[in-house]
Amino acid sequence: MSALYPLKFKTIYKDKIWGGNKIKTYLHKDFGSLPNCGETWEISGVKSDVSVVENGELAGESLAGLLEQYKGELVGEKVYAHFGNIFPLLIKFIDANEDLSIQVHPDDELAKKRHNSFGKTEMWYVIEADPGSTLIAGFNKELTQQEYLDKFNSGHLTDILNKEDVKAGDVFFLPAGRVHTIGKGLLIAEIQQTSDITYRIYDFDRVDDKGNKRELHTEEALAAIDYKHYPEYKTQYEPKKDETVHLVSCPYFTTNLLDFTTGTTKDYNNLDSFVIYVCVEGEFTVKTNGEEYPVKMGDCILLPKTVSNVQLETTTGFKILESYIE
Repeated sequence: MSALYPLKFKTIYKDKIWGGNKIKTYLHKDFGSLPNCGETWEISGVKSDVSVVENGELAGESLAGLLEQYKGELVGEKVYAHFGNIFPLLIKFIDANEDLSIQVHPDDELAKKRHNSFGKTEMWYVIEADPGSTLIAGFNKELTQQEYLDKFNSGHLTDILNKEDVKAGDVFFLPAGRVHTIGKGLLIAEIQQTSDITYRIYDFDRVDDKGNKRELHTEEALAAIDYKHYPEYKTQYEPKKDETVHLVSCPYFTTNLLDFTTGTTKDYNNLDSFVIYVCVEGEFTVKTNGEEYPVKMGDCILLPKTVSNVQLETTTGFKILESYIE
């Protein structure tokens, strides 16, 4: 078997009714003739859209194939023991030219029972935000299921939703069960469990190019929703230069922010996991085992478990999300 090395994957582009042009104009990723590119899937083990390696001697190999072949050498022994031949994270960029539908995702237990799938806990990092942009995360008061249904059926669902003003650098953690939507004007990096299960609650009565409204999942959503109210929905962190800043920890992923003006070294020997870098600003070079791997804004790179020491070198500075499973 070939020795593993930092892996880059071919971007998967998704046409969405609410998508726009920022993936091309801001992230400089060419989505060709798609009318509206709403999402890119950068690293995916979802069966319908498995990522394919773009760089090096493993180019053309699928992420699923690599996982079957390399197992714990790729993802870490503990991670492989838990997730087997399913890569556990899905990495996306999302460009909302219009508001996304109001939606919720099931947790592991409900998703297993209904879909034989993982649930979907996720986080958002706001890369760019138009002035006045907002998003929805959670409710603005404690609710019972019946109170929720009453508001939904009366057409006043938005009255009970928690709306947040948003700017670049904001972080939101969205455990499964939290009602949410990304608002118009936001470009977001999303790190989530490997799952493509979404219950669409409300879609602002939009129609597609054939005049059809998108399907809603009103009944399915009821058992999935967390009706509690939380004091804070935005993740609080203190931005710092040239050090690792912790953002989110949960059973499914840990994510840190690295905002560096100069290079740094990373030692992952004590971490039994792969590591993913999502570059949201600037550019840098990953150096390991005498090889160099350039990374620029809009790129993602996967460090296999066996790549435990890296140098990150930069002339421009960089801002990256660093994710792994603890």
